[in-house]
Amino acid sequence: MKKVVWGVLSTAKIAWEKVIPAMQRSQHCEIRAIASRDLGRAQAMADRLNIPKAYGSYEALWADPEIEAIYNPLPNHEHVPMTLAAARAGKHVLCEKPVALTAKQAEALREVADKVHIMEAFMVRFHPQWLRVVERVRAGELGTVQAIQSFFSYYNRDAQNIRNQADIGGGALYDIGCYPITIGRLLFGCEPTRAIALFDRDPDFGTDRTVSALLDFGAGRRLDFTISTQATAYQRVQICGSQKRLEVQIPYNAPLDGSTRIFADAGKHLDDSAMESETLAACNMYGLQGDAFSRAVRGEIALPYGVEDAICNMRVIDALFASERSGAWESV
Repeated sequence: MKKVVWGVLSTAKIAWEKVIPAMQRSQHCEIRAIASRDLGRAQAMADRLNIPKAYGSYEALWADPEIEAIYNPLPNHEHVPMTLAAARAGKHVLCEKPVALTAKQAEALREVADKVHIMEAFMVRFHPQWLRVVERVRAGELGTVQAIQSFFSYYNRDAQNIRNQADIGGGALYDIGCYPITIGRLLFGCEPTRAIALFDRDPDFGTDRTVSALLDFGAGRRLDFTISTQATAYQRVQICGSQKRLEVQIPYNAPLDGSTRIFADAGKHLDDSAMESETLAACNMYGLQGDAFSRAVRGEIALPYGVEDAICNMRVIDALFASERSGAWESV
């Protein structure tokens, strides 16, 4: 199929460090332009990454008739307004997570969802390790899955980092808590009914730095996770069934172009001596994500995840923030 022509909205680090290089090497994406509110920055990044066009405004990017799809990695508070503006100009949009700051904000994207494709950029959903986990769970290998546990942390107290700026959507839940929520919804294949959480906030930044949450998916199924932006770097997911458990070694920041491993254990020995390992071949999940979205743009496949999926994820985040305020279970 003909490659989809992409433009990138801003010179955000995740774009130039991870997403753009991956999409440039992918099968169905052509990165043709990048925009910044500072033309000099846009041109410097275009030169650095061999991107043909640079624009000094976002409006100029989506006014370019050659651009078919936009990648939006702007700070969280700009996700909805800039995605709406690009979509109203007729561009398909792959928007970084979280798609909004609230579910109500995300619902505004319904205005354009029937005109262009809009997808929240959870690259993990396209990684072969998660496709394999879903396959094994759906096949009944684990028996009845009733509990998913996750831990995800890193250490960052840089006041200039957008993750530590509360007024533009910083904090642990927006940045990394959205990942275990997405994985729980994916594996259980349904939405949680209620949620409760314990928050700890940074006294200087006001952001949530550590959050522990429990989501009730009904029928005895639950997801619990702890996330932190001020703890030693670590991540893991445990999926526990009646017959077997799966452990995903690097669930969220899987090595780019490196292999990954899934462990399986039927509980014969509690010291993990009977654990089995499955290795997944090297890949780049950002490139796979870009290719999947591009194929949807071309009509080769249905859009894997749309606006309604993004709204559902935001409803869970809303419930967890509400639980912080109430100290009780909140409906999702």
